[in-house]
Amino acid sequence: MITADVLVVGGGPAATWAALDAARAGADVVLADKGYCGTSGATASVGTGVWYVPPDPAAREAAMASREALGGYLADRRWMGRVLDQTYANVADLAATGRYPFPVGPDGAQLRTGLQGPEYMRRMRVLVRRAGVRILDHSPVTELLVDDDGAVAGAAGYRRQEHEDYAVRAGAVVLATGGCAFLSKALGCDVNTGDGALFAAEAGAELSGMEFSNAYGIAPEGTSVTKTAFYSYATFYREDGGVLEGAGSQRGRSVIARTLLTGEKVYCRLDLADDAAQRAMRLAQPNFFLPFDRQGIDPFTDRFAVTLLLEGTVRGTGGIRVVDDGCATTVPGLYAAGDAATREEICGGFTGGGSHNAAWAMSSGTWAGRAAAAYARSLGSWSARRTARPVGGAGLRPTGKPVDGHREVVRAVQDQVMPYDKNYLRHGDVLSHAVKELDDVWVDARRTLHGDVVRSRQAAAMVAHARWMYRSALARTETRGMAKRLDFPAQDPAQHHRIVTGGLDEVWTAVGS
Repeated sequence: MITADVLVVGGGPAATWAALDAARAGADVVLADKGYCGTSGATASVGTGVWYVPPDPAAREAAMASREALGGYLADRRWMGRVLDQTYANVADLAATGRYPFPVGPDGAQLRTGLQGPEYMRRMRVLVRRAGVRILDHSPVTELLVDDDGAVAGAAGYRRQEHEDYAVRAGAVVLATGGCAFLSKALGCDVNTGDGALFAAEAGAELSGMEFSNAYGIAPEGTSVTKTAFYSYATFYREDGGVLEGAGSQRGRSVIARTLLTGEKVYCRLDLADDAAQRAMRLAQPNFFLPFDRQGIDPFTDRFAVTLLLEGTVRGTGGIRVVDDGCATTVPGLYAAGDAATREEICGGFTGGGSHNAAWAMSSGTWAGRAAAAYARSLGSWSARRTARPVGGAGLRPTGKPVDGHREVVRAVQDQVMPYDKNYLRHGDVLSHAVKELDDVWVDARRTLHGDVVRSRQAAAMVAHARWMYRSALARTETRGMAKRLDFPAQDPAQHHRIVTGGLDEVWTAVGS
């Protein structure tokens, strides 16, 4: 049995900032990662922009106003300001303490609005280890532990390389496990299967914004690279060479989806980038160009086929609901950070890759780590004396005859969430049918799913995630942010609120603040 004041689950930016700041607050911290901390997850595989704005009032006002309409006016200005302040401080910390090699502009000042993911996460791992955090690599958590009062008391999991179960008794737990991309093969996202949301719900936590979950990234056909920022320089074409009118990276992906649904291919060329932009793009995102270089394609002059890959709540905004400035959940002792938590506070109903998500990961990680350390400290010696029981269900403790069927469960979920005409181009009748199918999948999984514990739990998390998504989407009978409904194409002023959801065997939704 491992003991700690704070257990952080995850290994990306939010997890490492949470672990670092919990340790700086004096806590004994354990970090458990499904992969190898610093290399697994969406950020470690790519470059990322950061919502980094110097503390100039006019610049801050413009930054906050720029995305409010896109997010359906559901963001909170107070939270936006907090994130901008904390991100500014964390990036300065990364530059000074982590010695991150930010590029320098013509005036000699560092350019701090972007990070190279591999280098960023390498340095975060170094900082975490130097702070005394114990890192458990290749050690996926499979369930939470709670005490007799329902407060979280640790977690249990499986150490892949040691081939053994393990448990961590902790005063507080931070879930920073990322969102859910449903094993769509989007680059860096195959560890993001919604595990943390399942763990939280099993302990009684709520979720919010799960209708904002139908994010699809543009990728060259046959590849996994979904970095979409550069497609703002693109022109999209039909198979016959004609321009595909209305197609674009931010507001025109539905045009791409509809065209692909007809069986026609969509082509692209980054022909709006001048020489300076092309040089800057290669420096900022070198791995974006690897698939092209390997195939002998010049994306600035050659047309190439594209597709859309589901990124779900990795680039959506839905996640575990947070209820205070320390990113506490509705369960005592449990905190959420990064993509595992809802980003509605700063994004409302629309986000994307990097930028706001990267800033939220830094900020929420810091706040959750500090708050978790304070909570654990408040328990004193009582923390170690508490009883602890596991609360995991589907995929761990079948109620009927066990069956090793995680592959079938994953396929069944993907059949309902990946097609553009079900998830992206949403309609109430289609959503209702999908919910019924997913409810049946959940009933079967709850009764029989067993075997490879890690994969079984991932499959169960994906089913749960899909059910929360679609039930929330049905509850929002309007189009707001990325939650678009073909049968309700207008924004309804009466629905200027959030949708809260939860439950496992019986999924519920309610109007939030």
